[in-house]
Amino acid sequence: MLANQKLFVHLNGGIRLPITVQGASKRVLSLSSSDMKATSQREDDGTPLSGQLSSVAGGIVALGKFDALHIGHRELAIQASKAGTPFLLSFTGMGEVLGWEPRAPVVAKCDRERVLSSWSACCGEVAPTELEIEFSKVRNLTPRQFVEKLSKELGVRGVVAGKNYRFGYRASGDASELSRLCEEYGIESYIINPVMDKKQTIKNREFSDAKERGQVSSTRVRYALSEGDMKYVSELLGRQHRLILTLNDGQTFTSDKSGISFPRSRLLNLPPKEGVYEDCRIVFGNRDVLACRVVVETNDIRLELVEMDRVYGPGDLRYLNIEFGA
Repeated sequence: MLANQKLFVHLNGGIRLPITVQGASKRVLSLSSSDMKATSQREDDGTPLSGQLSSVAGGIVALGKFDALHIGHRELAIQASKAGTPFLLSFTGMGEVLGWEPRAPVVAKCDRERVLSSWSACCGEVAPTELEIEFSKVRNLTPRQFVEKLSKELGVRGVVAGKNYRFGYRASGDASELSRLCEEYGIESYIINPVMDKKQTIKNREFSDAKERGQVSSTRVRYALSEGDMKYVSELLGRQHRLILTLNDGQTFTSDKSGISFPRSRLLNLPPKEGVYEDCRIVFGNRDVLACRVVVETNDIRLELVEMDRVYGPGDLRYLNIEFGA
């Protein structure tokens, strides 16, 4: 094959990757952005903040840090849906403001809508809507000012929070104060018990979070991923962990007869620890595309048992979705 010749590699089941072959001894493949179209996964729907704020008026807002979108978060959304139209109130830029070390999210931003949509079956056939507010805009609010903002600026009808929820400047407010202030401002409040982790054999000393009491948490999800325990991850999430790679122009991946290796720089969210993971699959849309084995290495993510012997075109893929079996 001639160097720099463009072709489309067909991955068994329907995925087509636009590539350019750069040499014959070792196949190094690069993607062209002109060959890719947007999929239904979104990074930003472009809705102005004012539009988001007006949409939440009269709704029931679940409060928390919704990093992993785990079963505890889902329970908050379920309670919100029982009382009205459910929303999740998330804060952006918290890590930057508080000086936290940057880290990959558990759920890729472009995948959050899919996860929330999957909760609709538990939420009266209504998918919760995520509302994002810049953390820097609320960081210095007292508990009273925060509730006042929910009431007067957002116009929410009610809030849902866990028993261990803290809010306000330096987390000075607790769930009982939230209930008291909500009553004062005419907002319904629903305080629910946390969803407890069934795996209580893990000692709390494994976690640095002072609020750790054995409940399901994003911290526990991250711990399970760091241990490579995908069954435990699935139990905490209520679904299989989905790893998403972006297919950007100018980046390369290598291939051989048994599979493809992608650089970790392509990852949009947190992978499990280094190791070999069986019973995985590449997913496109709502259907299975290809059963595969995933090898997480120091610098690469390798997909094995992928057929690369048929040529089609043109391609239409921006993301590669990989689900890990339990």
